[in-house]
Amino acid sequence: MNEVVLQLTGVRKHFGSLVAVDALDLQLRTGEFLTFLGPSGSGKTTTLMMVAGLQRPDAGSIRLNGASVAQLPPYRRDIGMVFQHYALFPHMTVRRNVAFPLEMRGMGKAEIGRHVDEALRLVGLPEHGDRLPKQLSGGQQQRVALARAMVYRPALLLMDEPLGALDRKLREQLQLEIKRVHRESGISVLYVTHDQEEALTMSDRIAVFNHGRIEQIGTPEELYDRPATRFVAGFIGDTNFLSGRVLGTSDGICEIETAAGRVQSAAGQGLVAGGEASVAVRPERVILSLRDDGPGLRGNVSDVIYLGNARKYAVRLSDGGECFVLRQASAPAPERVGQDVLLSWEPRYALAFPF
Repeated sequence: MNEVVLQLTGVRKHFGSLVAVDALDLQLRTGEFLTFLGPSGSGKTTTLMMVAGLQRPDAGSIRLNGASVAQLPPYRRDIGMVFQHYALFPHMTVRRNVAFPLEMRGMGKAEIGRHVDEALRLVGLPEHGDRLPKQLSGGQQQRVALARAMVYRPALLLMDEPLGALDRKLREQLQLEIKRVHRESGISVLYVTHDQEEALTMSDRIAVFNHGRIEQIGTPEELYDRPATRFVAGFIGDTNFLSGRVLGTSDGICEIETAAGRVQSAAGQGLVAGGEASVAVRPERVILSLRDDGPGLRGNVSDVIYLGNARKYAVRLSDGGECFVLRQASAPAPERVGQDVLLSWEPRYALAFPF
């Protein structure tokens, strides 16, 4: 994945006074699965639409395989697209739906047959070619839409919230299916979602959008374990935030005085002694123990939530704040509601950001 298939440089898009995308730079490598993740209105879908040619940027360049596509209409950009709504032709069989892009390109019947067979095999529907869309489940229809978008082997595949209309269990199944199809086909994918788990499950890299800009781009592990900003730490996964004052920093570890106790964490950029800071720590990184005189935060268990594979503890801190702890259900559970407890963690598993 060394060659660049898509490059955006200084891309901007305004809608009146609203800045939808602001000076965006981005590269997508050949064979990579890159996901745009962010809240509604953050600019991720607008960026996708500009790549597709359905929106025109106000400034900047978009290059596909080194060539500018600024003046090309969508149908000449060598890009496949899958939407949340399947947009299948209801009167056509599955084979005809998948064959349609090839027929529009004037491909011969025998060659179309080979490509359609391969596409249906890839999405796990080789025996469904003669069915109509109404005879398929929602997940099967989305697979047909995926096969149709990939059948002519475009340089780039765009996917805009393709699983948003499906129930949770089917969504999780198709996440793995799409990941498998991507791996077997080697096609480059640009994927848009607001679902954090979906992004973490499927992506090689994730670009986190906020107010038209990319806050951070990296692997799922980098974004989850080493968020660059407080926004990324709060948007991806569950996070506890604790406010306090920086006492000092040494060897990348800072000590912070909070209203509920003194804690340590990895030091983010821009921290200064005496300044205000916010400490982010994941619930699964917090150690819950019966209260003693050791360092940490003192509190009282206010609730225990059974999640099946884990227990989630809500702890009311001595300053009135709340912190959550996640433990595997197989772990011993001596703590109960009303129990006085101590919360601690290894400093490297927490990260402090300046306020």
